[in-house]
Amino acid sequence: MQPIAYLFFKDQCRAAMMYYGGIFGTTPEIMTFADMPDADRAGMPGAPDDAVMHAALAIDEGWIYGADDPFDEMGPMKGCSITLSLPGEAETWRVWAALAEGGEVGMALSPMFFAPLFGMLTDRFGIRWMIMTDAGPA
Repeated sequence: MQPIAYLFFKDQCRAAMMYYGGIFGTTPEIMTFADMPDADRAGMPGAPDDAVMHAALAIDEGWIYGADDPFDEMGPMKGCSITLSLPGEAETWRVWAALAEGGEVGMALSPMFFAPLFGMLTDRFGIRWMIMTDAGPA
């Protein structure tokens, strides 16, 4: 069993998943509301055809799923962060810079007692991230 984060966006899922895909070198799988079978689509009147019904993005051996929230029922993300532990400091800095671009840094990326580098930010799409470098063998 593997937990998978499911992120909801207000009209920005496609842009976010494409951006994350560029950072992590993968292409998201995206299905829109228009891709739904007619019977299921009938139960969601008012959802824009081009809104993302489901997206899946592989990141190494993990996944992030996402969707647009066309009716704004989910509200902003609170109380949770996506956490990534990266294999080296250069890769940590690269991912950090990409996610921080246009976002807000909550805790600058810096050495910590538990990791060579650790920091927290909220990206331009409102998703909170905790980024660190693998500590290596104890």
